[in-house]
Amino acid sequence: MYDKIQIVFDAADPWRLGRFWALALGYVMDPVPEGFASVEEFLSSLGIPEEEFGNQYAIVDPEGAGPRIYFQKVPEGKTAKNRVHLDVRVAGREVRGEQRRRLVGEQVERLARAGASLAWQAGDARGSAAVMRDPEGNEFCVT
Repeated sequence: MYDKIQIVFDAADPWRLGRFWALALGYVMDPVPEGFASVEEFLSSLGIPEEEFGNQYAIVDPEGAGPRIYFQKVPEGKTAKNRVHLDVRVAGREVRGEQRRRLVGEQVERLARAGASLAWQAGDARGSAAVMRDPEGNEFCVT
């Protein structure tokens, strides 16, 4: 049984969105498969036309613990609220109060500089959480 999952984002600009999420999650671009000198060479080997090379982008956890995240170009834009979202966790459940507010605030500022926007921020039982939108409007939480 294959027990790994891949998370897929539909995107207008897969490379831009992929680079944002790599920064947000501490991920890196999926390495070029062994035996290929570049992503372009690999995509050519799959029969993908050169004009479609930018239609996908993938990132991976450099420590191999988290799932691969794949971004694919789609023609339509986002039209409704996400039914599933990612949480960018900056603190464990044991971190509360002012320390949590500080960590969440720092991450919110960092991600805003990278192209995200703040939807709303709320205090919770542990101190703080924020709902943000990535550069293409997908909602996610910073907790």
